[in-house]
Amino acid sequence: MTLLRDHDLAHAFDHASRSYDRLTALNPGHRAELYRSARRLQLPGGGAGLHVLDLGCGTGASTRALLRAAPLARITAVDASAGMLDRARSKPWPARVRFAHAAAEDLPAAGTGPYDAVFAAYLFRNVTDPDAVLAAVREVLRPSGRLAVHEYSLTGRAGHRAVWEAVSRCVIVPAGTLTGDRDLYRHLCDSVPAFDTAPVFADRLRRAGFTSVRTAPVAGWQTGIVHTFTARNGSGLPRAAR
Repeated sequence: MTLLRDHDLAHAFDHASRSYDRLTALNPGHRAELYRSARRLQLPGGGAGLHVLDLGCGTGASTRALLRAAPLARITAVDASAGMLDRARSKPWPARVRFAHAAAEDLPAAGTGPYDAVFAAYLFRNVTDPDAVLAAVREVLRPSGRLAVHEYSLTGRAGHRAVWEAVSRCVIVPAGTLTGDRDLYRHLCDSVPAFDTAPVFADRLRRAGFTSVRTAPVAGWQTGIVHTFTARNGSGLPRAAR
């Protein structure tokens, strides 16, 4: 199993950006589940007066979900792929939504925060060092600020892994091959079993210093395959540093 990382992965997403929306549209419930996860941030007052980060925004599907869940929030959407950002920027957005080109690890240096909440969809299994990204999120997130992670993270049960492998082999990789992006979609498929199971990622959040960590499955065929993780930016040092 060879996974794409850093510049190679960003370049692959640049190339795939032209067809990415069409392929994700083949996934039943894709946008509905993003919206459900964004709502799990439970931002009060429609997000009025709040600054929210969409980390790893891609072509803007997660940004749209955030905008629906918190229509009054100011949203900054960030991605490491210039191609994906170009696609996102080409869509109609209200003035309170802005986009920035930056890697997740470089958030503090980007100077776009601080944030009252962070939403990260399909990001953490694609970064080289998830702990470094969590540390960066904590640095730009206000104390007690809210985090929601929407991610392919298996339960650890053999049946859920078998479903994912069947969908990967029969649907995702063939579709990516037709668009000329086989390497990217092979990576996306392989990255799921290589990533943390849901209990392991929840514990990773706690070790990073997040509190009130909760895990919730999504609905439909992705139950047991995709989860929403919610947490708060706790005070003090991460557990491993104490």
